[in-house]
Amino acid sequence: MAKARNTIRTVQITISTTVPVQGYLEGLVLTGLYGKNPAEAAERLLTQRIEHLLSNGQLKPSTDKNT
Repeated sequence: MAKARNTIRTVQITISTTVPVQGYLEGLVLTGLYGKNPAEAAERLLTQRIEHLLSNGQLKPSTDKNT
């Protein structure tokens, strides 16, 4: 069965990091749990951290209707 299309609009951002951090992201990709490339691994880690901040009240849910 085909994967359902994501109805939330996506945007592209650019970040810079160090060579060691890139290496860690590449290592996470090799586990098969963090996407297919370092950029996907970074996005998954960022999403997990935001979920954590939301769950413990350090971050308030977005009220933007475009998300």
